[in-house]
Order: sequence, then structure tokens, then C-alpha cells
Amino acid sequence: MPLNIPGTLVPFQLLFNPRVALPNLMVKDIRHLDFAALKKAGYQGAVFDKDNCLTLPHRDELVPELQEAWDDCRKTFGDANVLIVSNSAGTKSDTGGVQAESVQRHLKAPVLFHSTVKPGYACIRGIQRYFGSLRTPIQAEQLIVVGDRIFTDVVMANRMRHLQGSGTSFLQMCFQCAFERGGTVGRERSGDTTPHRSIDGGPLAVWTTGVWQREATVMRWCERKLVEWIGRRLPSENAENMLPRSTFISETDSEQTLLIDAA
Repeated sequence: MPLNIPGTLVPFQLLFNPRVALPNLMVKDIRHLDFAALKKAGYQGAVFDKDNCLTLPHRDELVPELQEAWDDCRKTFGDANVLIVSNSAGTKSDTGGVQAESVQRHLKAPVLFHSTVKPGYACIRGIQRYFGSLRTPIQAEQLIVVGDRIFTDVVMANRMRHLQGSGTSFLQMCFQCAFERGGTVGRERSGDTTPHRSIDGGPLAVWTTGVWQREATVMRWCERKLVEWIGRRLPSENAENMLPRSTFISETDSEQTLLIDAA
């Protein structure tokens, strides 16, 4: 996989805003999410990572154990309102979009075509364009962003929140101009849109802490320790940022999971 320049810049952003790495909600896997409760709360769409969140790394088929939860998610939000955003399928390294087509066929959900990988701002704008183009447009604050990586999925969700608010900082704009290029959306496809804002006025960042196959073990350990450290350093802000364990959690029998701890 090519060097993820937007991801390598995240530590610099953490110096100015460490909360960008904090998820709103942590679950073992998507079976623990109550999609009906999320929809009732006002969330209208979802962005999912692929590798080790929905599929095995470098595979396009849904992990069989997730089939019921995945069907529930698609039924709750609607197929067009569930978007796969991967740093493999649909990127410049996916020649001819072959993998994206395969993922769309297996997961029955659209894949974002983007030239800048997560958590790049150009990728974020591609996500916003996709949901803004739907028959019933969906705003960033009506999205959940689900993934297993802090420096890509969680940071992307929190950056999206900041873009919805006061705008991009000068330093961030410099990084964008220097290192990122515009993203594009491909295969766009066409809900009770009750206004609802997540706790910080942006998408709900959901961190899935389990993995289906061990990979990037050292980086995952570092990400976990970073979240713990920021939580201890900013206890009051972290308490506001993290939702109670019972919020949007489905009562899934943890003994049935085949996941292993990421770190």
C-alpha cells in the first residue's frame, strides 16, 4: 500500500488538538451497535472501513459472523446511505476500480472512489459530496463513521466535525495544499431526516477495537495507548466526548465473537 501521507501528518495535528484522536463510542465489532437506536436518534447514514472491520484484510467478502448485523444496518439506513470508504478499494492503487467493483458486489453497498486516502481532507469532501448528492441529502452530523483504526477512521470523523464548525486551521490548510489532491466520487447511487447533532456537532466516531486477523500490531498498540493517554490527560473533555457504554449498544453475546484483541 502506498505511503499514507495524510495519516503520517496526524501526530502534528495532535500537538494542537489531541481530541481529534478520541472516538465517541468503542465497540468490539459492529454486532454490538444498535442501528435502530442510532436511526431513532437522528443518524441517517453510515461510513464504514473495510479491512478488519467488515472483511478480512485484503479480502472482499464480508466476515460471515457479521452478516446479520450488516443486513440490519443496510435495512435500517438504506443501501445508498451506507458507504464503504477504504484505503485500498477505490483508491489510486485500485487499478481500474476492480477491487471496488468486487467489494460493491460482495457487500451490496457503494464504495467511494477517492484519490486521497483517509484521513485526508479531500477524502472527507468526497464523502460529503456523495451524501449531499443523494435523493434525500445527509449532513455530516447525521453520519456515523465506523472503523478499526484511530489515525484513519476516528481522525477522519473528527476532522469532518471540525470542517462543519469553525473551518480548517491555517496549518491544516497548508498541509492540504502541500500534500493532498482532490478526491472524486464514483458509482454514486441514489429517509425521515430528523435533525440531530452528535455531541460535538459532527459525525459519530465509532471505534471497533477487535480485529479478525492480526496485522499492524505495533501501530494498533500505539493507537490504543494514545487514546488511553489522552483520556487521562483530558479527563473532563474525554468524559464529554465518550458516550455511555449503554448508548447505541446492542446486547450481543460476547462469548459468540471470534474476534481477537487488536493490541
